[in-house]
Amino acid sequence: MSSKNFYITTTLPYVNAEPHLGHALEFVRADTVARYKKLQGYEVFFNTGTDEHGSKIQERAIEQGVDPQVYVDEYVVKFKDLKEVLGLSSDLHFIRTTDAHHVKAAQEFWKQVKEKGYIYKKQYKVKYCVGCELEKTDSELVDGKCVDHSNRELKLIDEENYFFKFSEFQKPLLKLYEKKSNFVIPNSRFNEIKAFVERGLQDFSISRLKSKMSWGVPVPDDEEHVMYVWFDALVNYISTLGWPENKDLFNKFWVEGETVQYAGKDNLRQQSAMWQAMLLAVGIKPTDHVVIDGFVTGEGGVKMSKSLGNVVRPHDLVKEYGTDALRYYCLRELSPFEDSPFSIELFKSAYNANLANGIGNLTSRIMKMAETNLESPVEISSIDFPKEYVDAFENFDIQKVAHVVWNKISLLDQKIQETQPFKLVKTEKEKGIQIITELVQGLAEVAQLLEPLLPETAQKIKQAIKANKPPATPLFARKD
Repeated sequence: MSSKNFYITTTLPYVNAEPHLGHALEFVRADTVARYKKLQGYEVFFNTGTDEHGSKIQERAIEQGVDPQVYVDEYVVKFKDLKEVLGLSSDLHFIRTTDAHHVKAAQEFWKQVKEKGYIYKKQYKVKYCVGCELEKTDSELVDGKCVDHSNRELKLIDEENYFFKFSEFQKPLLKLYEKKSNFVIPNSRFNEIKAFVERGLQDFSISRLKSKMSWGVPVPDDEEHVMYVWFDALVNYISTLGWPENKDLFNKFWVEGETVQYAGKDNLRQQSAMWQAMLLAVGIKPTDHVVIDGFVTGEGGVKMSKSLGNVVRPHDLVKEYGTDALRYYCLRELSPFEDSPFSIELFKSAYNANLANGIGNLTSRIMKMAETNLESPVEISSIDFPKEYVDAFENFDIQKVAHVVWNKISLLDQKIQETQPFKLVKTEKEKGIQIITELVQGLAEVAQLLEPLLPETAQKIKQAIKANKPPATPLFARKD
């Protein structure tokens, strides 16, 4: 793509509970890609936010005896705090689906879809999972329950709703998938959505009776209905760019730029089929890439989720170990595309081995040798990113990116073991100083490679090199 404009967004989490590790994983990965693109000279628009309408929100507000708007206003602060907690980019854009502009944009999108003839009204009878905010067919259920929310009873909905003509987009979607060989990443998820679309598409409901579920965006020209949460929320990806009135920003980043959506595997259908069909319906360019994460699982491989109550709070991990420790774990220790187990024991072990005893110890050793033996700081020049590093980023394989960096760290550590410059400098001073200089240069390369991944750590290493002495305190203190 010739344009140097890049748009990346996470999904918008529901604000019906506090942020968990799954949110951290998605936000940190998207942030890392955004930072990398900036280093490559791109102008980047990085979007996240909160999804604040729907049955789950109304249910929780009623449980707590408060107005839904009061409820979401309280919880949205916890998600905005992630910007600091996770060390996200300072220019991150944060959208709320209760923002006045987003509400107007969602209504305008509805009007345009309807004008194109893709919205109609009919009687609706279906089994519905509030947890997924999706209707369920019998083939998708196990023992009559949703696989992802087996602890919740399905709702039976029998009412007149508006529907989107999803069924008319089977061929256009398959054509899109054929044209873009890496539209969905990884390929296993791409094959999954292709198979889903190939089996045939069913029109889906895009409204609810206001008398039964009032917390939603009002349907244009029909005061008895509110928009179904997915139809409203998905529009955020373009409303955040000022669509429909701010054509300059929208054209710059969505029409002319490269667009990327990060999502969990439980969002595959919504992100790579439903939303794409909605875009096609109004004549807007489909997304360029949809990157699908796996789940973070707890003990026994059970998905971490708010409804199951087995979540880990990012705030707690950061308070104990630091922001970059959590970023590291999300980027290197968790699979980029498949499910990954998590426990405090696994986290602590990885922290000690690869941060405290790894990059932290390496930085202290090299800079201590530099402080003792070098008369002035080593001059550092910028580097070209290694091809395998660039290729891994272009394929959104952030774990592979991290492996490239830690392989470099291992090579530097190996060089110290093999050459022992701290001893060599006593017998062959010039040669010892040369090796120490090379080690500092290698550490500087590591810092540059770490910039998108662990920005705070990268900055501390650069400051140590500039001062020609170890950091005043360890980059990562060992945890016993």
